[in-house]
Amino acid sequence: MWYGHEHKYKNADDLLAAIDEYINYYNTTRIVSKLKMSPVDYRHKIINEL
Repeated sequence: MWYGHEHKYKNADDLLAAIDEYINYYNTTRIVSKLKMSPVDYRHKIINEL
């Protein structure tokens, strides 16, 4: 059902939890190479510059 990851996600709830975790990581923690900082850090920097 989840091609290539059937062993990792036993049911739809596990898959949805992993998707939610990844979305949170993508929106808050990952480093954007163009900005050289995370999206949250960039937002804080912009707000503090105003």
